[in-house]
Amino acid sequence: MAASSCLLLLLLPWLVTALHSPPGCKIRITSKGLDLVKEEGLSFVEQELQNITMSDLHGKEGQFHYNISQVKVMDLQLAFSDLHFQPQQHLVFNINNASISLRFRRQLLYWFFYDIGSINASADGVNIHTVLQLAKDEAGRLKISNITCNASIARMHAGFSGTLRKVYEFLSTFIVTGMRFLLSQQICPSLEHASLVLLNSVLDTVPVRNYVDEHIGIDYSLLRDPVVSMDTLDLDFKGMFFPRARENQEMENHAVEPVIKETERMVYVAFSEYFFDSAMHAYFQAGVLAMELQGEKVPKDLEVLLRATFFGTIFMLSPAVDAPLRLVLQVSAPPRCVIKPSGTSVSVSAFLNISLVPPGRPAVQLSSMAMETKLSAKVFLQGKALRVQLDLRRFRIYSKQSALESLALFSLQAPLKTLLQLTIMPIINERTKKGVQIPLPEGMDFTKEVVTNHAGFLTVGADLHFSKGLREVIEKYHPAPITPAYPSSWPAEPSVDPRQL
Repeated sequence: MAASSCLLLLLLPWLVTALHSPPGCKIRITSKGLDLVKEEGLSFVEQELQNITMSDLHGKEGQFHYNISQVKVMDLQLAFSDLHFQPQQHLVFNINNASISLRFRRQLLYWFFYDIGSINASADGVNIHTVLQLAKDEAGRLKISNITCNASIARMHAGFSGTLRKVYEFLSTFIVTGMRFLLSQQICPSLEHASLVLLNSVLDTVPVRNYVDEHIGIDYSLLRDPVVSMDTLDLDFKGMFFPRARENQEMENHAVEPVIKETERMVYVAFSEYFFDSAMHAYFQAGVLAMELQGEKVPKDLEVLLRATFFGTIFMLSPAVDAPLRLVLQVSAPPRCVIKPSGTSVSVSAFLNISLVPPGRPAVQLSSMAMETKLSAKVFLQGKALRVQLDLRRFRIYSKQSALESLALFSLQAPLKTLLQLTIMPIINERTKKGVQIPLPEGMDFTKEVVTNHAGFLTVGADLHFSKGLREVIEKYHPAPITPAYPSSWPAEPSVDPRQL
């Protein structure tokens, strides 16, 4: 028993770490961002409620036979609405004291009198209370996992016209009560379908695991269920890049966990050093952090300087004096990112092999030198793409063979740095120019972005903007089913035979 207790104590730190692995990327949506979502969501709810369909209402009172069909929502007034966070995983959406205008088709048979026409009605004091539960699904994507809904109608009025108006007014109690019941029963199913099916189809557009380019991909799966407070919703993403040739490869996260304290902007996105380190590690594993320059691709001034530096060696290799030069630049270890309040930098260790390549003969190595560089990184957000602009800040070369050769290579320091700035850095920045998409649904973009550095991570505070409406995205990924023009079982035109009632 004592041994088991000791083993449990030893494993406890590991279990805690496994259950709470730090995110490489974190997103916080604030109450201000929720207000924008409410505006777009309210328009979406109005559209959904306008598509409510109800079954026919028919009955008999004495000699009166009546049928109400082809119910159509004509207008909605949703003046009082509220969308707010509710701990621990919920969004609450309320509509209070709304009104819904309807039009019905009526058919009435009283003895030998048959009447047909329309009825204009209004439902007042409509109250809807919905609670959406948010959770991480099996794929690591944010989903609406459940919804609870309650709807009530305080009052309903109907206006009648025609030859049997008095008869309808007599029957209005039965008709209005029935229509009030049917309408209240259709509101929640409509909103449940809108949430669990349609809104989830929008969340399906959030990238979870996709390719960045032909070499690497990124894993944006959620690590855990969202955390909701009274003012914020926090999402922890894995934020790990991987080489496409080794998609199942994992890189342990030992970086500082991003901490977002701000709530002034609509949304905040935080990236730890792990996010950038995993990208560079993935590129390194993919074998693309290498470059070769040979012959005419070597800048002429640098070639002259290299031939002068290694003149003695080249002369001893005669008749290969005029052989073309080859420079092979290879990163020797995955670059590392360091984020400080003062800025972001990337440290790179590499080696440069300089060789002569005589035609038809094996290459002759002149030198193999080590390189240590430090790049400054400017991180910025454009639309939904996170981009990085790199600039060479420090550069040092030294010989891997001897200190004497390192001294001889000192004259190459400036021209090689120029080579990197003019030849290598544009290629790298062209690769990072495309950027990587931030995990937001389609149709939602960032505006007014501000980047702030912290110790071990950086945050991007921004406002949100809907470039596409919810309906537009839904129709793109979840086309609406084709429905008949008249959902009722009654024909569009009245029957000439009143006994069909």
